[in-house]
Formats: sequence, structure tokens, C-alpha cells
Amino acid sequence: MSWPDVTVVDACVRRDGRGGSPTAVTDDDPAATDADRRAVAAAAGTSHAAFLGPGRTPDEGRPVRFFTATAELSSCGHGTVAAQAIRLTRTALGELNDRQHTGGRTFDTVAIRRPAGIEVWFDQGLVALRHPAPDERAAIVAALGLTADDPHPTNAPRIAAPGAPRILVPVRDRSALLRVRPHLGRLAAACQRYGLLGCFVYVPPVGDRPGAARMFAPAIGVDEDVANANSTGCLAAHLLDTTGAQTVAIEVEQGGTLGRPASVLASARRGPAGITTRIGGLAVVRGSHK
Repeated sequence: MSWPDVTVVDACVRRDGRGGSPTAVTDDDPAATDADRRAVAAAAGTSHAAFLGPGRTPDEGRPVRFFTATAELSSCGHGTVAAQAIRLTRTALGELNDRQHTGGRTFDTVAIRRPAGIEVWFDQGLVALRHPAPDERAAIVAALGLTADDPHPTNAPRIAAPGAPRILVPVRDRSALLRVRPHLGRLAAACQRYGLLGCFVYVPPVGDRPGAARMFAPAIGVDEDVANANSTGCLAAHLLDTTGAQTVAIEVEQGGTLGRPASVLASARRGPAGITTRIGGLAVVRGSHK
């Protein structure tokens, strides 16, 4: 089928506007099938595509759907950054406060024009945390191909779910992170077996130095993600939970191994209902793809 113009947005670029995760953004077509939507990302040369629905839902959220080449996603952090950047560019405003409806959830967003691009923040909501079962942990670690020296000496893997669960796996340092060479078939099978979106391998932030991470999600058709914003929010929630603090704010660098340096900001806060998070990223609107 014929789509309206597809705009490619580099989401979660570094502070100087470099890199980021290329994301296709277009207006949704009610006549399209999900197979049509899955084809858009591949045609645009991106791993993800965002589809902006018309109007608002009854709870006042603007609909946005996200697809990879193989599946629809219940949420997409860097896709939300890209989608809200496009919404701002369609106005003459310097700042757009809005609400988005994705995956059955409506949440607050804000997009702000900055010299280096468009800064977007959104509420991720509650993040549930649990420890993986021994067999779950063993299957994931084996599929990642970690050596005996790679795991972090004090932190342990954790399952985090802002909706779709994923496993957070800490490693000792950035050298260990660069060495990760997962067996993608085994990792996809393990994630499917345990109902996980993917595996976020990370080095924790220390002091003023940002953390670093790589996201592997072959089970949804993304062998390695340039920037996974939702997992960064999950990491903020995990760090808050393990430190006992009331708030945590982090920056996590990603995408370097793919030649697309990216950066995601996240904060976590402890409240009566549990741990909630907020995610931020800078977007650069690159241009249209037909």
C-alpha cells in the first residue's frame, strides 16, 4: 500500500546532536494492516516505526502505535521521543505539553525546542522489579556468552517490567560490555521461553560518569538496539530500589558499537504505589523518506 511521507528521526542523540536511533514516523492509515505497518521500518531502513493516530482517545491521549519488522510493541521509549518530536514540529510552539496513548496506557509527554534538537520527556509509569529464577538467569547469561570475569562483582541481574519485562544484566566495566557477543538464536529462544522482551547489558553510572549499555532483543526482531529508553528507565528504577534513595537520576550511553552514539536520561521516584520513572532524550528530525 502507499503510505504518507515517512519522516526519519534520530532519537536519543548525544548532547551535541550526533548519532541517535533512526526511527520512522508517519501518520497511521486506518486501512492499513499490521503487515503493512511492519514493512514500514524495513523500507525506511530503521529498526522501529511509529504511527501517529488521528484525534484523541476518550481519556485525552493522542494514539501512537509502534512496530518492528516482526511485531507490534506495547511501548517504545525512543519511538516516543521521535513521535513527540514530530508532533512539536507540526506546531509553531517552543514547547508542547501533551498526552500519548500507547499499549492501553495514557501518559504525559513534553517536547521542547533546543539548539541541538528537540528534547522530549515522558512518564514511563510504574516499574515492577523481581529477581530472576535460577534457570531463567542461567539461560540468559549462557546465551550472552559472558566469561567468568565479565559479570559485575556486586550487582546481580534483575527483571524489570514497565509493562513488557526485560532482564537487566550488569557487567564489570565498559571493556566487558564491548566483549559481549550473544548467541542470538539462543537468546531469542530464552527470552521467548521466559516471556522477556530482551536483555539490557549495562555498566552502572558512577559519580558524574554516565552508565553504558547494550540492548539485545532478537525475540522481537532487533538483534541490537541503538538506544533503548524504556530499559534505561528500568535501570533507574532498579538503582533506586537497591540504594534505598527517594530519587535517582541517570544518563546511560548506548549505540557506540553500532556506530550510532546515543544517550538516554532517566529519573526514578519512590511513591505510595511503588517506583515510577521519567525518561528523556534529544531528537533530531532528519527528513522524509518516500
